[in-house]
Amino acid sequence: MGAEHAEQVLAIYQLGIDEGNATFETAAPTWEQFDAAKLPAHRSVAVDDTGKVLGWVAAVPVSDRCAYAGVVEHSVYVHPAARGQGIGGVLLRALIASTEAAGIWTIQSGIFPENASSLAVHERAGFRVIGTRERIGRHHGVWRDVVLIERRSPAVE
Repeated sequence: MGAEHAEQVLAIYQLGIDEGNATFETAAPTWEQFDAAKLPAHRSVAVDDTGKVLGWVAAVPVSDRCAYAGVVEHSVYVHPAARGQGIGGVLLRALIASTEAAGIWTIQSGIFPENASSLAVHERAGFRVIGTRERIGRHHGVWRDVVLIERRSPAVE
């Protein structure tokens, strides 16, 4: 994922935001903000034959503390028109491959419980539910729960 994908990546992000069950964010960041926050080695896009971005995945470190050097938090977004085609699974497999190659042992994320399709694609990719963080934050004035998921790498010891 690079600057050539910026407009489409951020548009997909905004579509997810607008649907209301993807994130607490209310607006996509600028490309500069997005690019600075995401780990360069752990982000990918899925594109069709014409170069149109169908979805993206990216990760950020969870902490600066050395004990958590092998733990990242990720986001995965698929364009609404491309859902149901296995794109989310492809993107998660790419993330798993890049993180395991880098010695990262845990990928985690928080998902709104209403986002059943995201929970299902993550389960198929080997993620497990850790628990539900109840009323963790307000979203448009409403308290929302978040399901904490993780995938612990069997390849990284």
